[in-house]
Amino acid sequence: MFAMTLWLGNTAYLYISVAFAQMLKAVMPVAVFLLGAAAGLEVMSCKMLFIMSVISFGVIVASYGEINISWIGVVYQMGGVIGEALRLIFMEILVKKKGLRLNPVSVMYYVSPCSAVCLFVPWIFLEKPKMDAAGTWNFPPLILVLNSLCTFALNLSVFLVISHTSALTIRVAGVVRDWVVVLLSALLFADTKLTIINLLGYGIAIAGVAAYNNYKLKKEVSQVSITTNADSTKEELQPLQISSERTDR
Repeated sequence: MFAMTLWLGNTAYLYISVAFAQMLKAVMPVAVFLLGAAAGLEVMSCKMLFIMSVISFGVIVASYGEINISWIGVVYQMGGVIGEALRLIFMEILVKKKGLRLNPVSVMYYVSPCSAVCLFVPWIFLEKPKMDAAGTWNFPPLILVLNSLCTFALNLSVFLVISHTSALTIRVAGVVRDWVVVLLSALLFADTKLTIINLLGYGIAIAGVAAYNNYKLKKEVSQVSITTNADSTKEELQPLQISSERTDR
């Protein structure tokens, strides 16, 4: 699923702008929630359905405001979103449910070699013939090394932020990052033309994402407090149980 996300998500950039691709990624919580509900990991509620509707409506408005829309690029990007959502669902089922705890660096250590193999197979049949037909392979070493270093730095920074801050910081930083990517791409790339409808739709979608993050954060906090209260109750009951056993004897 990680290889599928990389393949389809990167292919989408050949057809749509960076800013528009980022806007389409805002639908990620919708895909995760619906697939999670189908797998029994999420519970349907009116509040969550409303939040999902707000996000979907915002993405639709942003798509409507896109001047040079390519539906092929949209399909590729949506395929990448579904791949990422499935990856998160499988991580939840196959890793967290079994009690395994892996930080992002450990996850990349195990997942990256498998993903490389999964990408190598379709590359042989789909991209290698085109590269052979072109005559020369253009692999700029400097660009590839810098790209790899940026990817590693991203995963390492996520690990460090999680280690030294809270889940709320991660979610707020994610929303800020999305806006920065959209605005910077509009300034740096000539093919990116943002409209008022684009920004309005993306703003609606981001508001829905913020509401989703807030809902998930409150849910996590309540689960932690329930677990803490249960543990403290057990500790309080242990002396009573010991004294009652002594009395019985």
